[in-house]
Amino acid sequence: MVENWNEQQPLKGTSDERDFMPVAKLFNPAGAGTWLITECNEDGLAFGLVDFGYPELGYFDLNEIAEVRLMGGLVRIEQDLHFQADKPLSKYAEDARIHGCIKA
Repeated sequence: MVENWNEQQPLKGTSDERDFMPVAKLFNPAGAGTWLITECNEDGLAFGLVDFGYPELGYFDLNEIAEVRLMGGLVRIEQDLHFQADKPLSKYAEDARIHGCIKA
């Protein structure tokens, strides 16, 4: 993810901006919350598709996500270890707008 971040930064806002395939999927096992991540800097600032009932592209802090505790501290945000992207992030975002949620 850091490699993608470093490649993308000089291209941001240009026609050469990359449309990476998601590298990781995080989810809330106790309710709403899904993240498809394409890139991340060394400080934990990440970019991807986020869904809390309304999917949108944007930046988020992986450090904050790692601190989330649910159900009295027993549940944490988890990584879907079986997730394998099969399309670029823009296609996941397009599909999420059509379906109203991330289908991954």
